[in-house]
Amino acid sequence: MDRVYPAIFHLNNDGTYTITFPDFEGCISEGKTLGNALYMAQSALTQWLEYLVDEEMEIPVASKISDIITNENEFVNLVCTDIKDNRAVRRNISIPRWMDKKANEAGLSLSRILQEALSKRLM
Repeated sequence: MDRVYPAIFHLNNDGTYTITFPDFEGCISEGKTLGNALYMAQSALTQWLEYLVDEEMEIPVASKISDIITNENEFVNLVCTDIKDNRAVRRNISIPRWMDKKANEAGLSLSRILQEALSKRLM
């Protein structure tokens, strides 16, 4: 599920950036450069939203950029993230008996193998 939220980027005296999100009190990140700050903002937003999804909490509507007031050395930028619901679900699958035997002998996790194969296929 794609989400876009505004973030406030504050340029610090040492050239680093501090990032806050008006819609998520306490969601703060930092970056050494602007490029790094953008990456860190996306990472922080993704983790914050995934937590809300995992805990089945309400996800707020994004603020309008025009409603955000910035101070000196600050600017607002939109941050996009694609959050995934990582909660486990049970699925019943069938495989040939010989595959099951070989997988058990090799100590393989069929769940992990299926997840890796699906990730490669779907990405």
